[in-house]
Formats: sequence, C-alpha cells, structure tokens
Amino acid sequence: MEQVLNFDSAPLGEHQQPQSAHSPPATAEHVPWHQQFRRIQIVQSLEAVQDLIAVSLCVGLFCVMALQLKAIFQSLIGTPHFHEVTADILFILILVELFRLLIIYLQEQRVSIGVSVEIAIVSVLREVIVKGVLETDWHQILAVCFFLVAMALLMVVRVYLPTTFAGVDPRRQVAALRQNVTP
Repeated sequence: MEQVLNFDSAPLGEHQQPQSAHSPPATAEHVPWHQQFRRIQIVQSLEAVQDLIAVSLCVGLFCVMALQLKAIFQSLIGTPHFHEVTADILFILILVELFRLLIIYLQEQRVSIGVSVEIAIVSVLREVIVKGVLETDWHQILAVCFFLVAMALLMVVRVYLPTTFAGVDPRRQVAALRQNVTP
C-alpha cells in the first residue's frame, strides 16, 4: 500500500492517509531543485538589466544626435550640399524616432509597432533620397515600392489588432462586439 505525505496542518480527512513513520519530514532540503528558484526575483532582475540596457541606448542615441547636429551645422558653414544635408536631417529624424521607440519601451514595456514601421519607412526613403531616384535601378525602385506598400498595410492592420495590456481581454472585447452586431 502506497502512502502519501501530508503537508497540511489540517486534520486528516477521509481521502487523506497518515504520514509514513519512516518517511522524512518535508523541509527545504527535500524541495526539488527546480522549485527552489525564486522566479519572480529572477524575472525582476532581468527586467532591471533590460531597462538599464534601454537607458544606455537612449543616452547613446542622444549623444549620436548631438554629434550629428554639430556635423550638420559645420557643413552649413561651408558650401552646403543638398543631398548631404537632407540625408543628415533624415538620419537625425530616424534617431529621434528610435529614441521615441526606446522611451515607449521604457514606459510601457512593449515595442510599438507603429513607431517601428515609421522608422522603417523613413529609413527606406532616406536611402532613396541619398542615392537619388534617377540613379537607382528600376528593380530596386520596384522592391522599395513593394516594401512601402507592405509597411502601409502593417500601419493599417495594427489599428485593428487588439491590445493585450493588463486588464484587457481581447477575446472578451471581440465577443462583446459580436453580440452588439448580431440581432
């Protein structure tokens, strides 16, 4: 007959069996190794490290933006070249959007799809402007057009994606919408 350890301090019920006389008492020494981890503390520590990395990226981006602004103003003192100045300004705008993406991540602990798509669009357009549309092969222009259409579709689709923040249940919202629509 197999006996089960009783870890409760409650009195024995009908379905409970008494603790075996020769089985060891339940102590911290007999807890399996995988249950001894403090998952909550580990996750909080890892999140703190992630936040530290994101903050250091914000500081680095801010420094790069300052250096780029300095380079733009120095290039404006001499004879300005339209393509170079435009490319530098668009590069700063990309850095600003990346900075905003990191700020959203630090505030909400998520990566914004909309900001990411905006960064991709501006980056592609910057490359087209820097190279020049007339000097670019038609295959590359066609690929850029398809990429921009895909990014535009992502921007439209993200509006209809349900948010999954704390306290929001997308399934319940969809069910509620269906109940309101159906007669």
